[in-house]
Amino acid sequence: MDNRQALGSWLSGPRAAAEEAGVDFGYRGQQLGLPEEGPGSIARPGRRLGALTVDWALCMLISYGLITHRYTQATGNWAVLILFVMSVLMVGTVGFTPGKRLFGLRVVSARGGRLGVLRVILRSALVCLAIPALIWDRDGRGLHDRFSGAVQVRI
Repeated sequence: MDNRQALGSWLSGPRAAAEEAGVDFGYRGQQLGLPEEGPGSIARPGRRLGALTVDWALCMLISYGLITHRYTQATGNWAVLILFVMSVLMVGTVGFTPGKRLFGLRVVSARGGRLGVLRVILRSALVCLAIPALIWDRDGRGLHDRFSGAVQVRI
C-alpha cells in the first residue's frame, strides 16, 4: 500500500477502509430485519434532526407563550420539561411527536410493535439529555434508542 492509499483510507474513515478490505456491513437496519428503503426502513439522520428541531421549536414556543412570556434561561428549562412530557405522552400513545409526524417518522420497538411505558419514559429522558441521541451505532440508531429497545422508522 503506497502513501496515497493509506492517506485515502484514513480520510474516508474506518468503514470505507474495512469495506475495501472485503467486510460486508449490509445496509442500515438489516440486522434488525427492516427493509432497506421505503416504509419501515431506518429513518435517516437528516429527517430525525429535522423532527427534533420542529419539536424543540414547538416546546420553546409553548414555554415562551404560556409560561415565561419573555426569553430567559427559564424558557429553555421549561421547554426541556415540555419536550419530555410531550415525548412520553405522544410516543407512548401514537408512536410519534408532531415533528416526527411532519417528517414521516414513527418510533417502534426493535422487536416490532409499540414501546412499553417504562421504555418510552427512559427514551424520552435520554432525548432530553441530548448526548445519547448524538452517539449512533452502525444502524444509525442513537444510544437513546438502543437503551430503550426502540427504532425510528419511516412511515
